[in-house]
Amino acid sequence: MERLGTGIGWRPEIADAVERMPGIDWVEAVAENVCPGHLPESLLRLRERGVTVVPHGVSLGLGGADRPDEDRLTALAERATALGSPLVTEHIAFVRAGGPLTASPRLEAGHLLPVPRTRDALDVLCENVRIAQAALPVPLAVENIAALISWPGEEMTEGQFLYELADRTGVRLLIDVANLHTNHVNRGEDPAEALADLPLEAIAYVHVAGGFERDGVWHDSHAHPVPRPVLDILTDLASRVSPPGVLLERDENFPEPSELEGELTAIRGALEKGREQAGVGSEEGGGESVAVAAGRVTTTRPGTTADAPLDTADAASAPARQRLALAQTALLSALVAGTPVPEGFDRVRVGVQARALAGKRADVVAKVAPELPEILGAGYRAAFLGYAHGHPMGAGYRRDALDFAGYLLGSGLPEDPHARAGLREWWLERSGPRPRSHRPAVRLARATRRVLLRR
Repeated sequence: MERLGTGIGWRPEIADAVERMPGIDWVEAVAENVCPGHLPESLLRLRERGVTVVPHGVSLGLGGADRPDEDRLTALAERATALGSPLVTEHIAFVRAGGPLTASPRLEAGHLLPVPRTRDALDVLCENVRIAQAALPVPLAVENIAALISWPGEEMTEGQFLYELADRTGVRLLIDVANLHTNHVNRGEDPAEALADLPLEAIAYVHVAGGFERDGVWHDSHAHPVPRPVLDILTDLASRVSPPGVLLERDENFPEPSELEGELTAIRGALEKGREQAGVGSEEGGGESVAVAAGRVTTTRPGTTADAPLDTADAASAPARQRLALAQTALLSALVAGTPVPEGFDRVRVGVQARALAGKRADVVAKVAPELPEILGAGYRAAFLGYAHGHPMGAGYRRDALDFAGYLLGSGLPEDPHARAGLREWWLERSGPRPRSHRPAVRLARATRRVLLRR
């Protein structure tokens, strides 16, 4: 496995700081935020300096009931090629549900949601991962996610689930130690036990990030400093195996560059402490071995041989996909459409997750369509949350922004005539098949028509 070293998540807001930051061996960029034909100049300069760039996908939904979308896979492959990346990464999560498998409308979460640790879900995930591996030009690594809620009737621990996934598919693992801490606080899962169950030598690299606790719930915000418990889990991991790479994630509330550099220093210190605890032979990984060939990782349990064949289970059955689809759709509908909470789930936690999803939708829509909070002013957030309660997202955030504006206008809102006129102009500009002309004669004709219609 290629040694990556110490890295940081590249974001446009801190691009200049990242370029000047000492000791950065590699960066990770959100795949959906870069265009292969128009790569940011900052990323190009980093690549010219020999800094590795890894695309990190967030929308593939490998843990969903549907097979991976071919267009999304093609887009991810194009980014890996354009960036000259040694691998690409995605998440063990579902991000949408509904559709043909359930004969119900398609719902988008706009967020990474946990898959149930069941045999059905594992069979579907393994097949989806194999499909993705076949479509990508470089190896794939998949990340464990943070979760506020637990599925009822789970059959495996997280470590067992990930071990089975790596064993059956040869996929590499991106282990997020901050997510292990989140699941410790929110779901009572022991990070040490999870690490003990993992095929550690299958690790491609490690994520480290911050969050905050509110009312007994840990929120994986990526907008706060890395806390000591997360660094302690990183130390535990480093005492078991030497990870090929470690990366600091920060998505919002960006501090001064010196603070980011301080967090990177703390991460290096946690790694060094783990190596000291391990002593000589720490890279043997606690008795497991790994074979890496042609981008495939084959894990071997203690007492077996490296030549033992991988599990060649049949593709996930249609009934398994449908059962998973129905379960995921019921949960997502409760989260974004206000339908009853499925039996066995913690209703309070589902409510917390639902409010978090609505808040995230409001924040992201404000970013992709910054004119909306400008037009609506202080009333934007309350108006959007009121809209989101009964209007689940069926497509992406840009479509969501248009639907929100159309909903307000159809409801005679906002009440302020000036704001309503501005919102109507914004919506008309973007909702048609092509941009509205800004030529003076055309604009005059539109204004005249509006005056005549008011008479």
